[in-house]
Amino acid sequence: MLGSKLDILKPEWLDVVFNDRNKAYGAYDLRKSNPKNTTKALVIGIAVFVFILSFQTILNFISGFIPKATEKVKITNVVLQPPPPIDKTKPPPPPPEPPKPKVDQVKFPPPVVKPDNEVKEQPPTVKELEVADPGQKTVKGDPNADIKIDEPVGNSDVKQVTEEDPNKIFTAVEQEPTFAGGIEKFYAFLRNNIHYPAVAKENNVQGKVFVSFVVEKDGSLTDIKVVRSLGSGTDEEAMRVLRNSPKWKPGIQNGRPVRVAYTMPISFTLQTDDQ
Repeated sequence: MLGSKLDILKPEWLDVVFNDRNKAYGAYDLRKSNPKNTTKALVIGIAVFVFILSFQTILNFISGFIPKATEKVKITNVVLQPPPPIDKTKPPPPPPEPPKPKVDQVKFPPPVVKPDNEVKEQPPTVKELEVADPGQKTVKGDPNADIKIDEPVGNSDVKQVTEEDPNKIFTAVEQEPTFAGGIEKFYAFLRNNIHYPAVAKENNVQGKVFVSFVVEKDGSLTDIKVVRSLGSGTDEEAMRVLRNSPKWKPGIQNGRPVRVAYTMPISFTLQTDDQ
């Protein structure tokens, strides 16, 4: 008996514990129904847990059998009225009159070479131009008008002129930029100012360094770059000499100076007495 394993939770022990005691007390009923209540609670808990996990699946399954309500679309035929006929005899409305200039404007006819007896319109006199501006027609000015640079005045047919980018770099122009005295003078300037790099002289490096630069409107050289390198300090020396170059005559396009891109080789040659 003592060596056997005792299970005090067996129902047989319940009567031994409550022998000669008040079994009508709630503790006896609780102990007696405890296994049944525990099993019931476990089953209910598992069922609730499984239901929660499968709720969405059940909902999707049920919704597949429920017919969806179809939205009724009402189609209405709309009859468009034809546009009114165009009256070709009626002239179009005139364009809006441009704003008046601030200063009086007198008509200045374009110059045409004709005999004096065939001249119908006389150009404005110098006295008239002292108090008025020349234009395509005579217009009385409005002293209270606002000055608008971007709008034509006096004639609605005048078109605004957009100027070309002043910083544009040209590669070909009507008149190429030149060094004062010609290209031979420029090569003479290079020969007199280039210092042969010691490393290049020691390694007998000879050849040409191709450089590009921009001749500005004032003739100065900017944006100096090496296009084809020779190395051993010759690239740096070529760029240094170009930075110290006197000003060139700028390139000309449409009668005005412009920025022009220029590319040229600078030769590095060792003389016989230097070797």
